[in-house]
Amino acid sequence: MMMASSKNTPPVNNRTRISITIVTGLCCFFYLLGAWQRSGFGKGGGVITLEAVTKQAQCTNTTDIVTNLDFEPHHKTIKIPQRAPKPIMFKPCDVKYKDYTPCHEQKRAMRFPRKNMVYRERHCPPENEKLRCLIPAPKGYTTPFPWPKSRDYVHYANVPFKTLTVAKAGQNWVKFQGDVFKFPGGGTMFPQGADAYIETLAKVIPIKDGSVRTALDTGCGVASWGAYMLKKNVLTMSFAPRDVHEAQVQFALERGVPAIIGVLGSIRLPYPPRAFDMAHCSRCLIPWTSNEGMYLMEVDRVLRPGGYWVLSGPPINWKTYYKTWKRSKKEVKAEQKRIEEIAESLCWEKKYEKGDIAIWRKKTNDRSCNKSSSSSSVKTCKGQDTDDVWNKTMEVCVTPFPKVSSDVEVMKFPERLFSVPLRVTKGLVEGVNVESYQEDNKLWRKRVSNYKRINRLIGSTRYRNVMDMNAGLGGFAAVLESTESWVMNVVPTIAKNTLSVVFERGLIGIYHDWCEGFSTYPRTYDLIHANNVFSLYQNRCNVEDILLEMDRILRPEGTVLFRDEVDVLNDVRKIANGMRWDTKLMDHEDGPLVPEKILVAVKKYWVAGDGVSVGNSTSTFK
Repeated sequence: MMMASSKNTPPVNNRTRISITIVTGLCCFFYLLGAWQRSGFGKGGGVITLEAVTKQAQCTNTTDIVTNLDFEPHHKTIKIPQRAPKPIMFKPCDVKYKDYTPCHEQKRAMRFPRKNMVYRERHCPPENEKLRCLIPAPKGYTTPFPWPKSRDYVHYANVPFKTLTVAKAGQNWVKFQGDVFKFPGGGTMFPQGADAYIETLAKVIPIKDGSVRTALDTGCGVASWGAYMLKKNVLTMSFAPRDVHEAQVQFALERGVPAIIGVLGSIRLPYPPRAFDMAHCSRCLIPWTSNEGMYLMEVDRVLRPGGYWVLSGPPINWKTYYKTWKRSKKEVKAEQKRIEEIAESLCWEKKYEKGDIAIWRKKTNDRSCNKSSSSSSVKTCKGQDTDDVWNKTMEVCVTPFPKVSSDVEVMKFPERLFSVPLRVTKGLVEGVNVESYQEDNKLWRKRVSNYKRINRLIGSTRYRNVMDMNAGLGGFAAVLESTESWVMNVVPTIAKNTLSVVFERGLIGIYHDWCEGFSTYPRTYDLIHANNVFSLYQNRCNVEDILLEMDRILRPEGTVLFRDEVDVLNDVRKIANGMRWDTKLMDHEDGPLVPEKILVAVKKYWVAGDGVSVGNSTSTFK
């Protein structure tokens, strides 16, 4: 068998033997050469040992490698060049700007005509007059009292103005006690308190059952009516001009009550048509009969069908007060008659008049409004004109009722908060349908839940005054809704027009262009939510200006939640870090792979005198 096997094995020739010998020799040579180089001897700095050449390679556990490795760098660190220059460190403005309201400054206002209160309207500074410094808080500034104590007390150091305590001494608006202001809840037409006054209104208006949720208070004073309407779960948008009644809107916001600086003048109110369930004037001194009833027509535009209008004060009860008002019987009688004629032309029905109060109700639909029976010859506003209101001139025209086939029952609050709004079901909101609306609600439940994990104080009285700078459908405010806080839902004028949906849900809001200053005083919001605001305004105005405006209206130690693309937030963060803000960039709630991120910022506490202040060196304000 072995012989047979040997015969089958091919013979090995001399050439094969020579090749094997050469390969073996080369392998040995290169092995020895490598060992010699590793020893350091080949570099002239070491001695090769026999052990280094002959020692067999041994396997080592991974844990042994990690244990013995030193991951700390020991070489010289090379600085990475920055993509942008070092952030600008913004200096504080001069203390004289502590109550600066860029679009409502007295010096600028006096350049405009007084007719129709034009000079009290918004007049924003041009680019070369904008302040580019940080508005300081007054010395002694203290965090406002928590709600509901803030309704009744305000720190004097925060709003150090005593004018109203003298001017309204007999009307129980506000009193000065020690180092605080006390607000007894009175008003010019309810000096004994707002509670009893509201109870009188509730005998006619369904305030208590959720039918009335949103109200507009024109000429609000210190907003005591709106403050006490909150006890009935009614959200009131209060407004008053910045005038001789120093800081009345500032008092309102310091109390934790929604309010803006505003006036019924020549420009339309910044609200959509059919927004409010109720409107109120308590000695607001608005000339309702002037300009052919234009101001009542503007109230009618923002009042929903079936809504109520309350007028207390002149000329109501003129028989009793005409001498006190220093007016003739004939004049005040004619004024009330004219108001009633205008109300009738608007299809308002008078429901109540007793003492100092009169109440009208707007008809519920176009079928219930029989225009043929009215003597009015006022023209009807065009449909698109009633929606396009930002910086638009007020007109003498009547807003048409929406066409309906049957009476539409207004859903009560809180059911209306998450129910699909009628405007959505009818397809009247561009790009929004029932499914997308419901998905938006789900999305904001998830997002707000994440915000509360980031900051457990969100939803508490720590953040009483909240602003959503790009509110969309109002989902953020809807999820946050509670008696502890309220949200000013801002719909930017360049975004989709969704503010009507916000109001239909029983929330309040306003149109605004963030390239301009907001109609409020400094230090009036505890928490600001900025969802995709800076992506929206890219290439439209200066990011720096928007952030400085946010700083102006944010209270010391207030919080901002930014949500945007990571590149946008990095640019925002560079500026914010120069504004005495602490910032932290965080991942999206769905994880680090999502390009949208969350930037959390907290404004540091500082007051006038903490650092070098600058005045006109950073601005050409005149």
